[in-house]
Amino acid sequence: MAKTSKFVAIATSKCPKCRRGDVFSGTLYGLNFQETNERCSHCGMKFEVEPGYFYGAMYVSYAFVVGEMLTIGLLTYLITGNDSSPWLYISTILGAIALLTPINYRYSRLFLLHFLTPKIKYYPDYDTDDKLSNI
Repeated sequence: MAKTSKFVAIATSKCPKCRRGDVFSGTLYGLNFQETNERCSHCGMKFEVEPGYFYGAMYVSYAFVVGEMLTIGLLTYLITGNDSSPWLYISTILGAIALLTPINYRYSRLFLLHFLTPKIKYYPDYDTDDKLSNI
């Protein structure tokens, strides 16, 4: 069986250790709000490595939002050509950021888990369809 790539694991919100278990329960948008699972259902990895671990995701989310604001502001200017109305930019940027908040929440945590935590390593042996019994 082919191993799961890191990109696919991040895009589908999978565990960084086994790339099989779900990091979140609930949907991205909808009435069933997303929550970070305590442990991976496949390999048993504890996602919150230490108390307050996900506070670091706020900094990642901040970087995402700054990039989104710059991109949306530039796109607004390129599409409308209006440089005299600040309210156009403020409303467009705030509306887009409100819509992107669930995505920022999810992917800032995944980015932190997959890229910024040196103690979490990928184990290709865990990347199987069989649920691990040594949890």
